[in-house]
Amino acid sequence: MSLAVDPDQQALAESVAAFARKLAPLSRTREHLADYSTGAGPSDTWTALCDQGLHALHLPAVYSGDECGLDTLVVAVEQLGAALFPGPYLPTVTASALATAATDAPALLTAFSAGMTGSVVTGAGLRAEPDGDSWVVSGTSDPALGLPGAQRVVVRADIDGAASLWFWFDPADTVPSGSSAHVTTAEAVDLTRSLGRLAFDAYRVAPAKVLDGIDPALAQLWMTTLAAAEATGICRRLLDTTVDYIRVRHQFGRPIGSFQAVQHKTALMLVRAEVTTAATWDAGRAESQSTEQRLLAAASAALTALPAAIDQAVDCVSLLGGIGFTWEHDAHLYWRRAIALAAVIGGEDASARELGQQCLRAERDFTFVTATTSPTLRSTVGAVLDEVVALPDDEIPSAGWAPARGGSRRTRLAADGLVAPHYPPPYGLGAGPAEQAVIADEFARRGLAQPELGIGGWVLPTLIEHGDDEQRARFVTDTLLGRIIWCQLFSEPGAGSDLAGLSTAARKVAGGWVITGQKVWNSQAQEADWAVCLARTDATAAKHAGLTYFLIPMDADGVVVRPLRQATGIWEFNEVFLDEVFVPDSQVVANPGDGWRIAVTTLSNERFAMGSATFGHGSSALVRRLLDSGDHAGTRDDVVRVLGRNAARELSVAALTLRNAVAGTNGIADGDTAGNSVRKVWHAIAQRDAARALVSVLGPRAAVGHPEQPYTFDFLGLPAILFGGGTIEIQLDIIARRVLKLPR
Repeated sequence: MSLAVDPDQQALAESVAAFARKLAPLSRTREHLADYSTGAGPSDTWTALCDQGLHALHLPAVYSGDECGLDTLVVAVEQLGAALFPGPYLPTVTASALATAATDAPALLTAFSAGMTGSVVTGAGLRAEPDGDSWVVSGTSDPALGLPGAQRVVVRADIDGAASLWFWFDPADTVPSGSSAHVTTAEAVDLTRSLGRLAFDAYRVAPAKVLDGIDPALAQLWMTTLAAAEATGICRRLLDTTVDYIRVRHQFGRPIGSFQAVQHKTALMLVRAEVTTAATWDAGRAESQSTEQRLLAAASAALTALPAAIDQAVDCVSLLGGIGFTWEHDAHLYWRRAIALAAVIGGEDASARELGQQCLRAERDFTFVTATTSPTLRSTVGAVLDEVVALPDDEIPSAGWAPARGGSRRTRLAADGLVAPHYPPPYGLGAGPAEQAVIADEFARRGLAQPELGIGGWVLPTLIEHGDDEQRARFVTDTLLGRIIWCQLFSEPGAGSDLAGLSTAARKVAGGWVITGQKVWNSQAQEADWAVCLARTDATAAKHAGLTYFLIPMDADGVVVRPLRQATGIWEFNEVFLDEVFVPDSQVVANPGDGWRIAVTTLSNERFAMGSATFGHGSSALVRRLLDSGDHAGTRDDVVRVLGRNAARELSVAALTLRNAVAGTNGIADGDTAGNSVRKVWHAIAQRDAARALVSVLGPRAAVGHPEQPYTFDFLGLPAILFGGGTIEIQLDIIARRVLKLPR
């Protein structure tokens, strides 16, 4: 999915993409690289862009703009970035966006509205000092995109290191004697637009050119998010380029896209593109939020999207092979632009430090409903929850991962469909993403935790969809009431990820089936009342076709549960032995042989749950705890940067989930296979890397075990996330074959 999350934005994206293909094909851009490097380039391209109004999407209506927000402007920037649109578009819209944030900048906005090109110049080397009603600026800026050739320049200079002066500069103006202002052209890494530095010597800034009122957080958000939008476009175009190539390129007598190593690398490129898109989209929506939220979103986008575009380019070039490393192929032009974008925003390490510091002050707000959303639903749910609060909290907690049992509160919630409100009536309310968010908000207002179903949350949707009336009546309500806890008997010692290769067998007998076999890595089996079990009922059929989906009571004769001690030292997994276990026909879901089709529903719900669950291992909360304790090796700054990197991973997981919910509300779906698998893969990778990063700053303390030091223990528990719902590698197989349609 692109940055567009509603039909209007989709239409804009398609229009801009078509415009870019027609006006600026890369073959034409290549012909004028020398011109673009000096800030020149064909004027007809820029004129056509302005004629389409793309330069003024975000400008106020009084300046002939469309008054769209940052969340819409990024859609256009993404598409132009995907096309590697040359020239000053990004620096110009960034400069004009900053002008709109100023209290009063009519002359500057008029110039941008008329099609003047622009650039933004910053850097610690620029210093401003007051002189009467004017300012005097000296120093040399950091390299700035689009500066050579820019007709209006928005400049930020430091004032005593604690504040900033924003003003605008016209390179065509005559500079008074005794001062100087000149642009130096630099040799740009990005060959499709100019790069330069602006040097001032005692340059006097008149009051009319001062840009008062620019919120530093808003300025940072605009600059970072627009660069991230280009990076998002780059990630998507390089993914498409790679997929197109590996489908047709043959080696060893077959398409290289059929090799698993190539498929996995390409699938990871899709995951990277989705994560980049989510982080950028999240930054785009932060424009209307508080200063703290703007700073969090900007730093997260900088740390997530900009480095990702560089990695995407490197992977694209490596999969293209020698051809990708040649001047004739366009891949290196995207790589160059990705490097330049990340550089001018400040670099990855600086972004990690900035995000870490911001995370010590605030947490990102991922709500997407307001207090006035769905007032009738709020009132109805609120009335029920007020009754629930008055009831005793008498549910029985479990000893391990299993959900709590029963309780009067659960009974009241189930009666009104609030245990699982997304389930269809009569079990739930059929609540969509917005309604679920409203309900969650009402729970939070009262300090109530929403009920957990554990593995039952994967099983019940399967029974609702595939079970018969008797099975639904027997199991669904009792599970919602907390009377039944489920486990899943799928994996086997010889058939873990290769689920269809299982050997547990069921033979038909009068009135039912007799099952014999062994299952393993079964969470909650020691506490479960019932299990869903896959067993082979037809040894002569193809392995996917010969499976049947059974419901088995865990206290049945022949069922033996043996706990398995994990690397953490805790018993939470189990192996289950099935020795001639009789299962009546009434406990077969659907028909014999339908097992694989039904299991896919269960696994899909498992992947969704694993991909949208709260971020656990290496979480920002754990890093903050470490910072508060001071019990770490290295400097505090080292840990702050780890906090920034881990928070970026955590925020991107949440952004993926929220963006999918918003797009779904607007009628734009990402597809169950694509969305669930992408979220599952990234959820696992993000926690893997975050847990490892947290341990890396412990020093000798990492050798101390739980409970004195929980951080290494947190790392040791990581495999539960890496394996649950299917390993990363299995999900990459699914993405490569079912989403990218790569050859087998």
